[in-house]
Amino acid sequence: MWSFRQKISLSRAHTIVGLAAGVLSISFSLVAFIMPASNKAELVAVVEDGKTEKAISDATVEILTSQDAVITTLKPDWSGKARFKLDEGRYRVRVSHPKYRSEVRDVQLVSKERTELRMQLRSSAPLDGVRRLLRH
Repeated sequence: MWSFRQKISLSRAHTIVGLAAGVLSISFSLVAFIMPASNKAELVAVVEDGKTEKAISDATVEILTSQDAVITTLKPDWSGKARFKLDEGRYRVRVSHPKYRSEVRDVQLVSKERTELRMQLRSSAPLDGVRRLLRH
């Protein structure tokens, strides 16, 4: 019977660890090969200040259907990027922030492709609302 008192040589332990790592590596590679790749498209909305082109990380990004039903709401990361995977099709992206005018864009996503949409927000001056009312 084997006991912990018996010494295992360093080379034998190294061999066991190496074999275990090899088996795990091959197993994970086979799983990745056998599993089907995602058909989803990736949408990346990049939110920036229209004047300075600096990232706006505290905006709200909404992804909507073409009939304006909300699919999801995202917050951009520190670089102003918000990412989401969707099925192929037409979508609408709406970005809002209290200090800026909202921006809405339509986008067509293609399966297995990444689409980057730059959303440059313009500042919302206090008199903008009054000016818009006077124009109509």
